[in-house]
Amino acid sequence: MTRKILVLPGDGIGPEITAQASRVLAACQARGLDIEVEEALVGGAAYDAFGEPLPAATLDKARGADAILLGAVGGPQWDTIEDLAKRPEKGLLGLRKNLGLFANLRPAILYPQLAEASSLKPEIVSGLDIMIVRELTGGIYFGQPRGIEEREGERVGFNTYVYSESEIERIGRVAFEMAQKRGKKLCSVDKANVLEVTILWREVMERLAPEYPDVELSHMYVDNAAMQLVRAPKQFDVVVTGNMFGDILSDAAAMLTGSIGMLPSASLNESGQGMYEPCHGSAPDIAGQNLANPLATILSVAMMLRYSLGEAALAGRIEAAVGKVLDDGLRTADIASAGKKMVSTSEMGDAVLTAFE
Repeated sequence: MTRKILVLPGDGIGPEITAQASRVLAACQARGLDIEVEEALVGGAAYDAFGEPLPAATLDKARGADAILLGAVGGPQWDTIEDLAKRPEKGLLGLRKNLGLFANLRPAILYPQLAEASSLKPEIVSGLDIMIVRELTGGIYFGQPRGIEEREGERVGFNTYVYSESEIERIGRVAFEMAQKRGKKLCSVDKANVLEVTILWREVMERLAPEYPDVELSHMYVDNAAMQLVRAPKQFDVVVTGNMFGDILSDAAAMLTGSIGMLPSASLNESGQGMYEPCHGSAPDIAGQNLANPLATILSVAMMLRYSLGEAALAGRIEAAVGKVLDDGLRTADIASAGKKMVSTSEMGDAVLTAFE
C-alpha cells in the first residue's frame, strides 16, 4: 500500500533542510519504499500566501497523510503581527491539536564523534542516550481561560495550567512502553510541591506503575531535573513530563549533545500517525546561505520510517549513514571543530546520500 508523506518546509532554514531530507526519502523510494510525497505551506510562508499560518488545504492534506515532515516555522518578519492567532507558531500548534499529536518523543543522543562539541566534560556526557517524552496537546499552552485584560487600572496576563486524568494516563502509557524497550527506567518530572495539576500527574503515574512491573518509576521536581541534566545526565533513561516543562528540559538536554542541529523529534497520535521535525528552530540569521545543519531533519526521516511506516531497516540505514559522515570528519558550522572539514547544507546532504548507498 502506498503511504502518503506530506512535507511542510515552513520558514527560515526549513526549505533548505527539508530539501536534503526529501533527497533521502527519494533514495528510500529507489530502494522500494512505496510512498507518495507532496508539499504544502505552513507558518509564515502560509501567512504570506493565504493570510493564515495553517490554511485549510494544508490541514486537509495533513489529515490524509500517513506521516508529516516539518522543517521549521517563524521568523522576525512575522513578530509584529498583532493577531497572535495569525503568527507562524500557531500553525504548528494547530497541527498538533487538530491531528491529536499528543506524544512528543525527543531523543538526546551524543554521537561519540561529537563529544568535543558538548559544553560539558566528555566523561559527563560520553554515551548519553536520553528519551524525553513530552505531553504536547494539553497543559498551560492550551489551557483556557487565557488572555490579557485590565484589572484595577493595570493590565494583567493570565494562563491556565490544566490536565485531565485521561491526558496524563495517555502520555504515561507511552512513556512506560518506551522505557520497556530501553533501559527500563522512567523518571516523571513535575512540580508537585506547589502545583495541584502535577500532584494529580504524580498520582496517575503511580497508579499506572503496577501495570509495568519491569519499569522502575521515579519522580523529580522540574527544577532539580534541570540541575541533574547538567550535573549527571546519564542517570536518566526515559523522562516523561508535561508540555511546558518538556519544552524547556528537552532543549536543555539537546545542548548536552553539542548541537541542537543534530536532534530529531517525533510527535505521535493514537493511530500512529506522526509529525517529524528537527528540534531546532528556523534560524533566520543563516536562512538561504546554505549553512544549516540538515542532519536533524534527515534523522527525523529515520524516526518517521521507524515509528509511522514500520521500516526499521531503512531507518537504521539512514542513522548509519549519518554516523559514517561524522566518522569521515564532515561538519557543518554548528558542529565544527579543529581538524574537521567544514561543509555546506547541500554538501552534507550529498555525503549522507553517498553513505546511504
